[in-house]
Amino acid sequence: MKIPVIWQAVCLLSASNLFMTFAWYAHLKHLNDRPWWIAALISWGIAFFEYLLQVPANRIGHSEYSLAQLKILQEIITLSMFVPFVVFYMQQPLKLDYLWAALCILGAVYFVFRS
Repeated sequence: MKIPVIWQAVCLLSASNLFMTFAWYAHLKHLNDRPWWIAALISWGIAFFEYLLQVPANRIGHSEYSLAQLKILQEIITLSMFVPFVVFYMQQPLKLDYLWAALCILGAVYFVFRS
C-alpha cells in the first residue's frame, strides 16, 4: 500500500517541526544559565535532525504541490505544534490570539489550495 504524498509530507514535516520547535525555544527553559553559544551549539545539533526530515519532506511534497502550498502546509504544522509546546512544555497560558492566528492560516490554506 502506497502512502499518499500529502500524508508522507505531513508526517515528515510534523516530525521535523517538533525538532525545530525544540531547537528554537527549549534552550530558553533549560539553558538560561549557560552562555548563548552553548545554547546555539545544542540547538544546531537538534536542528540537524530537523533538516534530515524537512529536506525529504519538501522533496516528496514538491512532487505534487507548489512551493506556496508546501509553505502554507508548514505554517499549519508549525502552529499546531507550537501552541501545545508553549502551553504544555513552556507552561505559558493559552491565548485567544492563537485562535485568531489559526483562523488566518486557515484562510491562507483556502486560497493556496483552491484550484
